[in-house]
Amino acid sequence: MSNIQSILAVTDLSAHGLRTVVRAASIAAAHGALLKIMYAPAAFAGPANADAAGGLGAVCLEVAERFGILVKKIDDTRGLLDDAAREARWCDLVVIGDEPDRSLGAFFRGQPAERLLRASQRPVLVTRLHAQAGGYARILVAVDLIEESRSLVDLACDFDEQADIELFHAFTPMHEGKLRYADVSAHAIDAYRHACARQARERMLWLSDASNARRNRVVSSIGRGDPARQAAVQQQYTGADLLVVGKRRRSALTDFLLGSVALRVLRWSTGDVLVVPHGTQARHSPAIAQRGTA
Repeated sequence: MSNIQSILAVTDLSAHGLRTVVRAASIAAAHGALLKIMYAPAAFAGPANADAAGGLGAVCLEVAERFGILVKKIDDTRGLLDDAAREARWCDLVVIGDEPDRSLGAFFRGQPAERLLRASQRPVLVTRLHAQAGGYARILVAVDLIEESRSLVDLACDFDEQADIELFHAFTPMHEGKLRYADVSAHAIDAYRHACARQARERMLWLSDASNARRNRVVSSIGRGDPARQAAVQQQYTGADLLVVGKRRRSALTDFLLGSVALRVLRWSTGDVLVVPHGTQARHSPAIAQRGTA
């Protein structure tokens, strides 16, 4: 991810879909990457636009001229999820708009971005904001203090080298309820809560060291409560343009039954969200992988 070479932008050619293409083009220009543009109707639900091929060609020409980048038009205009996932597997980043699927099936299958993320196992950027010149100003990275979070921090720093980076972790004292049930004193529970916060701060410092080349612009903060909800609230509070969150590899059924922090962040956030499957960074950035395991 630190060396993005190809980006896939999925658009339905609507006004919001074209803003998605602009965001993808801005990232491609910053990284010197090839931009592939693919048509798909909203929520990957037909029927396809009969003029999609012509409209897509015009968009490709305009974007190439405006941003001075290499642009490739994906000729397949059927707009199926499987086709988009197949194309995404050959790219380093997928950019898609936040067009909700309000059908009953979406309750079980998930929203289009979730389904594409699950099918392709590639980093997916969900755009909700107008693309600004110069990229993102502030990036919030939701971390869960595990080893994979080191690579996630480096990824965020490399994603936009001009952005300010904030690391955020929300902790929930898992055993606090049991302590209350066992009639443990309020003083002991408070001490346990402070110990959890201290441990979280120590781990946050450990994560900051993963980005020592840019430590002067990496800050960290800690919240308390549901991690997904708190991350979305923190993004609004700090005005972060982009929220970066990792996702463990799990089946759709497991995500549906147990929930996923990444997917809940995706649903609750009001800004752009980059969801990165764990393991993606290591496969595509050997230097980062070596730093994370050193």
